[in-house]
Amino acid sequence: MISIDTIDHLVLTVADVDRAVEFYGRILGMEVVTFPGDRRAVRFGHQTIKLHAASELVEPTATHPVPGSANLCFVTTDAISRVQEHLRANDVRIEEGPVSRTGTDGSITSLYLLDPDGNLIEVARYDEETEQ
Repeated sequence: MISIDTIDHLVLTVADVDRAVEFYGRILGMEVVTFPGDRRAVRFGHQTIKLHAASELVEPTATHPVPGSANLCFVTTDAISRVQEHLRANDVRIEEGPVSRTGTDGSITSLYLLDPDGNLIEVARYDEETEQ
């Protein structure tokens, strides 16, 4: 048996890398980074999401890489009410929430939205966190 310790990065296939960078950087506050070969990504904490254009896939790749097929959950320490206000101020539609869910480490309160490619994005806060 082997042991997996953490996720280093994920790859999202997107229709338009610039549009994805704008969303993840401006709306979700992630750091925009550029790798050799002008490959673009966003970073938060110790994780990276590499953004690959569907029209210019990087090999090796998944069997059916298509924009809009991901479902990702990001954890915040911000108050969910603050996240709601930020999303509304930036004209981002909240698909659902706030709703109670279960995360890896316990109860969370979540908001659901779609990124520009239609990926389902969940922004969650662990319930035991003190509201800020």
